[in-house]
Formats: sequence, structure tokens, C-alpha cells
Amino acid sequence: MKPEDISRVIEMAWEDRTPFDAIEATYGLNQNQVEELMRNNLKKSSYVLWRKRAQGRKTKHVGLREFGVGRHHSYDQHKYKK
Repeated sequence: MKPEDISRVIEMAWEDRTPFDAIEATYGLNQNQVEELMRNNLKKSSYVLWRKRAQGRKTKHVGLREFGVGRHHSYDQHKYKK
């Protein structure tokens, strides 16, 4: 993978609301491959911290999500101030 792709995968993996399925659809890496990429490209302490965050997190696993996939919009996102 190109360095910019590795950087983006790491960014997506750190995002709480980005499921592993989205990473797989975009980059073709399954959860185990993402974990290996993170292990190989992060400091050990950062990898351990990330694993604690991602492990069992409902938002990282589409099958565990209690909500539909969509984008968050602020309640006042489209209000125009005069």
C-alpha cells in the first residue's frame, strides 16, 4: 500500500463511527488485516490503546450497531444566520 493509503486506513480505524466493513469495502482489508497494519505502523503503546478502544465497540462492527449507517448532521447545519 502507498503511505497515504496506510495513513488513511489508520485514520479510519481510529474513528469510532467507521466500521471495519467500510475499511474492507474501500481498501480490501478485513479486520485482522487492519489490526496487523495498525500493529506494524503504530508504536506499541498506541496500538494497545487503539485495541482497547476498538475491541467490542458496537460502532466498529456493523452487525453490532443499533443504528443505521448514515452521516451525522448538526441540528442547525442548514440554518442561515442573517
